[in-house]
Amino acid sequence: MSTPDEEACRSTGTPDPARRSALRLTIGYLYPSVLSQYGDWGNVLCLEQRCRWRGIAAEVLPLEVDTPIDPSAVDLFFMGGGADSQQRLIARDLVVVKGDAIRTAIEAGSVALLICAGYQMWGRLYRPFRGDDLAGLGVFDAETIHWAAEEQTKITDITSAGRGRMVGNMVVEWEGRRLVGFENHGGRTYLGAGARPLGRVVMGAGNNGKDRTEGAIYRHAYGTYLHGPVLPKNPALADHLIGLALQRRYGEVALAPLDDGLEAQAQAVALHLRR
Repeated sequence: MSTPDEEACRSTGTPDPARRSALRLTIGYLYPSVLSQYGDWGNVLCLEQRCRWRGIAAEVLPLEVDTPIDPSAVDLFFMGGGADSQQRLIARDLVVVKGDAIRTAIEAGSVALLICAGYQMWGRLYRPFRGDDLAGLGVFDAETIHWAAEEQTKITDITSAGRGRMVGNMVVEWEGRRLVGFENHGGRTYLGAGARPLGRVVMGAGNNGKDRTEGAIYRHAYGTYLHGPVLPKNPALADHLIGLALQRRYGEVALAPLDDGLEAQAQAVALHLRR
């Protein structure tokens, strides 16, 4: 009978149990000292732990401002949320210093999870409520416009700042499953023909509060407004990303199942609270 560790290493014509110790992933964490609002760092911890439980080594590589990227070295990129001011701090570096390498990596099969500001900055542009547009990576065929810029209204105080924000719990239909989390964003994201949505909004606003779409997918890059962090309460999404990242390096690898009882309870409670 196979052990869970052996099952974790089974693949189609690729690694066998004898190569278990060689299975490893590199997670490139973009701007950890600048973008990590709403506990988004927990997504990286979740990916690390779910790999560790399966005997897969996961190295987290901090990719701060001015840190170059080797596109062949990163299996999975992560970028978290932040305010407009924080997006301005990293915008030029993301596009000019890291842009070509990231786009090369994504086209070659690297995986990415982008949350809120990260999601916005991987689109074509972000238009804040004041100041110049911020050019994005263009990985997603998407544009984000702050609600106040879209409605051509001024923000004068905290009350007016919150009037058009999309804040609250969110439930999203994804691949026959339900993802739970919360959103808090002033930007409204509109997808072009080259991007498909991550899922359909069951509860909440999602991309723009109008078309019931949430997030975007291009190749193996996933953008979303789901905070929380999203992965601990949605282990199927976490394992989906891990599986894609392993596939890039090793071919098809069947992940050993984990006991996700607590995660299922957390999601059930979240779904109950969102009714």
